[in-house]
Amino acid sequence: MISNNLHPHVKVTGRHLQITDAISGHVTRKIEGLHLDYPKIIEAHVILEVEKYRHSAEVILVCSNHITIEACEETNDMYAAIDAVVDKVGRQMRKYKTRLMRKHRPRKDIVQHLDEHVLHPEPTEEDEHAEHAVISTERLPVKPMFVDEAVLQLEMSHRQFLVFLNARSSRLNVLYRRKSGDFGLIEPTAN
Repeated sequence: MISNNLHPHVKVTGRHLQITDAISGHVTRKIEGLHLDYPKIIEAHVILEVEKYRHSAEVILVCSNHITIEACEETNDMYAAIDAVVDKVGRQMRKYKTRLMRKHRPRKDIVQHLDEHVLHPEPTEEDEHAEHAVISTERLPVKPMFVDEAVLQLEMSHRQFLVFLNARSSRLNVLYRRKSGDFGLIEPTAN
């Protein structure tokens, strides 16, 4: 499908599943059926996976204003999983729009600024023999945004942290979820 102003570009990927024209058409119709004017969907990536009796559908929407909305659903039927995940994404989009309409701004007590100072203890003989392997590498786009935009982005995501370029300071920041439900902000400083 070609991207235009009315409809987003929809990419459908299958894992352990052959993507048929029927499934692709169903996914495209459901994504195009999200009739919300904000946030505007630029691109949609739908990942469908089958493992034994588990059918899962994951949707990643790239929207305007650096917004990414993600959702995943799992059922015993692929079409039901697709319908459920698109409904979940629609709810997230409405929630996001409602928060923006209310001029959502984080309170000062929600985001705690931390000055991170890492102390490096003296290495022990045990540390010298231990090897730690990097088991996964993930490339994340670093987008310029304000802290309140980053809070909204993290609220809409299932991730535990967000790395972003602070639009005010032009420095890399890390926003993370705290166990209490609030957010913490790491602003690296040069010593």
